[in-house]
Amino acid sequence: MATAAATSTSETEAEPKAGPTAEGEEDDVKTARTRRKVLSRTVAAATYKAVEPGWDQPEEGVSESDGDEEYAMASSAESSPGEYEWEYDEEEEKNQLEIERLEEQLSINVYDYNCHVDLIRLLRLEGELTKVRMARQKMSEIFPLTEELWLEWLHDEVSMALDGLDREHVYDLFEKAVKDYICPNIWLEYGQYSVGGIGQKGGLEKVRSVFERALSSVGLHMTKGLAIWEAYREFESAIVEAARLEKVHSLFRRQLAIPLYDMEATFAEYEEWSEDPIPESVIQNYNKALQQLESYKPYEEALLQAEAPRLAEYQAYIDFEMKIGDPARVQLIFERALVENCLVPDLWIRYSQYLDRQLKVKDLVLSVHNRAVRNCPWTVALWSRYLLAMERHGVDHRVISDSSKELEELRSAFTRALEYLKQEVEERFNESGDPSCMIMQNWARIEARLCNNMQKARELWDSIMTRGNAKYANMWLEYYNLERAHGDTQHCRKALHRAVQCTSDYPEHVCEVLLTMERTEGTLEDWDIAVQKTETRLARVNEQRIKAAEKEAALAQQEEEKAEQRKRARAEKKALKKKKKTRGTDKRRAEEDDEKEWGDDEEEQPSKRRKVENSTPPAGEAQGLEAETGLFGKSAPVDVDPPSKQKERAAALKRDVPRVPHDSSKDSITVFVSNLPYSMGEPAVTLRPLFEACGEVAEIRPIFSNRGDFRGYCYVEFKEEKSALQALQLDRKTVEGRPMFVSPCVDKSKNPDFKVFRYSTALEKHKLFVSGLPFSCTKEELEEICKAHGTVKDIRLVTNRAGKPKGLAYVEYENESQASQAVLKMDGMTIKDNVIKVAISNPPQRKVPEKPEARKAPGGAMVPRQIYGARGKGRTQLSLLPRALQRPSETATQAENGPAPQPAVTASAAEAPKMSNADFAKLLLRK
Repeated sequence: MATAAATSTSETEAEPKAGPTAEGEEDDVKTARTRRKVLSRTVAAATYKAVEPGWDQPEEGVSESDGDEEYAMASSAESSPGEYEWEYDEEEEKNQLEIERLEEQLSINVYDYNCHVDLIRLLRLEGELTKVRMARQKMSEIFPLTEELWLEWLHDEVSMALDGLDREHVYDLFEKAVKDYICPNIWLEYGQYSVGGIGQKGGLEKVRSVFERALSSVGLHMTKGLAIWEAYREFESAIVEAARLEKVHSLFRRQLAIPLYDMEATFAEYEEWSEDPIPESVIQNYNKALQQLESYKPYEEALLQAEAPRLAEYQAYIDFEMKIGDPARVQLIFERALVENCLVPDLWIRYSQYLDRQLKVKDLVLSVHNRAVRNCPWTVALWSRYLLAMERHGVDHRVISDSSKELEELRSAFTRALEYLKQEVEERFNESGDPSCMIMQNWARIEARLCNNMQKARELWDSIMTRGNAKYANMWLEYYNLERAHGDTQHCRKALHRAVQCTSDYPEHVCEVLLTMERTEGTLEDWDIAVQKTETRLARVNEQRIKAAEKEAALAQQEEEKAEQRKRARAEKKALKKKKKTRGTDKRRAEEDDEKEWGDDEEEQPSKRRKVENSTPPAGEAQGLEAETGLFGKSAPVDVDPPSKQKERAAALKRDVPRVPHDSSKDSITVFVSNLPYSMGEPAVTLRPLFEACGEVAEIRPIFSNRGDFRGYCYVEFKEEKSALQALQLDRKTVEGRPMFVSPCVDKSKNPDFKVFRYSTALEKHKLFVSGLPFSCTKEELEEICKAHGTVKDIRLVTNRAGKPKGLAYVEYENESQASQAVLKMDGMTIKDNVIKVAISNPPQRKVPEKPEARKAPGGAMVPRQIYGARGKGRTQLSLLPRALQRPSETATQAENGPAPQPAVTASAAEAPKMSNADFAKLLLRK
């Protein structure tokens, strides 16, 4: 390497700088470049003549003396540069400028992968062999190289290898190449190149060693392993030794026991080559391998049909191999997947995790971890796993620990990160890029644990607290734990006293920690001071909480009053509109009465008479009409009903829907079941086995629509009351993919205050509310996380009516201290890439529906406020029905799940009925 560097330096100094030069110097430069190209071409030609037997025959139209003539021309030009006129090569000048630009860019950022590749390509194009070697060496130290880059490098080095030392250098390159990725082509080149050195000392053992390692690495490759086996067999067949036949037999038998493509041709070749019959054991292994090949073919064909990087196909293949459990094949499929997905950290993590837990081979495990961090150096999880693996396998700590220079670089990196967050995030977006100061916390841990520099760690924590984190108990407890582990008792006490004064979210927990420490390690004086300080602080906190609660209650009261005022204003506005409409209606009725009083009743207009006649059917037909279409339905098929008539017909049809009879006296032994799937074919048959486990079922009454469709709810009547109570435990049980709701059968019109919601809506300090959970999180997974902080009594995942999770959960602990500890530890935790939020359960107040207010009638009796239908109050209160067809309202029928609301009682109902002309005549006669 020193020689190569010196050569590169001398060549660099000899080359002229870019810019205007003398004519003679320019000719010298061009002559030197031409000579280098001719020399490199001559060396390559000589090498390939020795390697490839068909090289001696020149290509058609190419003379063998072309190289000699070009070399002679270069020599002649060197001796007399002014003899020929050289054409200025603009492309070459452009390449040189691009090379200088790439070298300058790499001096700034050595981790620019594409810049390395472009520089190697241009240097190789210009024939700068020494510079190409140095550029490749620098790139291989930073990045793993692909199969194409390695093969290109190896071919160039093979072409320049002239003696035994150069051959050893090429061997070293091959050893580096096979370590980056699994490459069958590189192993094949390695084996073929080692065959060329068979004449040297130990050459035969070297060739066999290379081929055996190639078989162990890629011999199981379904599509590319066959070439390695065939090359090895050809080599052994070419050796003239007495034991070669047995070696070839062994290779055939080993190959036929492995599932590979084109196995049938290999078996036929073995039959033809072998003079003796093939043993039965070999045939059995061959048939077994054929069966295995059939099971592997779907995955191999999926890889052949898909396009790179084929991550999903490789993942399915890996899952299949891990179920079978062959470590060699599992390792091979991981390596094949990483060739195309080397920048996927999750794949490296899965591979290293498999090796850590299953194989546990030191060299293999550490090699994979090292390759993982080289491919994905930005992934923290890979570095942490690498460090754990080195400690697990007893690597010397000098390899793991950092030097003083690297420590300063680490501190500088922390400082740059904080400055970047401040300048690029906080100042530009007005938001903190690291609100919890995790970077500074990690820096403080490193200073305390690895550098024993508690003074620096305390300075960092002071800076953390001044950034608005002093009010959080968990931040003070993190600092306290660091002091407990690497500091002293005095600083622990000082930190806790500051925490008691500053903490505002969970001061009780900080006070408890302070008292515990003084109880175990402090003096009586320290204990008295801690008790006095904590009592004073907690009393002040309680006062602040009471004031805050009173303020919140006052604000809530103000909101309620504002809402009541808005509601009252809307009611007055509606009443005013109604009063205006009523006045207009009374005026029109008075005018109509005047016309009827002073006009002739028998001289009605013909159109009105016909309309009344058509609207009043005979008595016999009226009953049939009412029974069929309702009270106000029309039977004329020609006329189209107006919207009002259509609404009346729809209401009539709704009243005619068959009701399921329900005896309210049996409510105590009946449960109401809802949220059932509409697609349930026979609800009674499906639900009976489920409810018979609670007791003897008397009847199941499903509710159907007028078209016969199941409406998703039913009544289940038991023989005994205890069975109905036990059936309530089936609430939220999943039935055909939906949570079934089971509730008591209660008439809400008689019991308006009855609440079906069975969970508490008040503050529960022993219960946590968790939000932001991933939808795939199960109850068991959440329980596994929560039980690390205390005894979990119950966990409830919140779902919608379809049974799909909402990402919310309630976790009930045994006591309040465990719940507060869990809040501190779990709030902000990441579960399956989701950051969750954890708080004490305190649901918002539910809005209670207002009861219909009562008002006094003119006579003093209390009458209920008018109740409108489901669609609310209509646009008009006028009756559009002729008085001739008016009938007295009938008593409302029994509702489906309770009595129907009573009809509205209006002020006009109490007024005296209007009198006709005949009534007025009778009154006059009486007088």
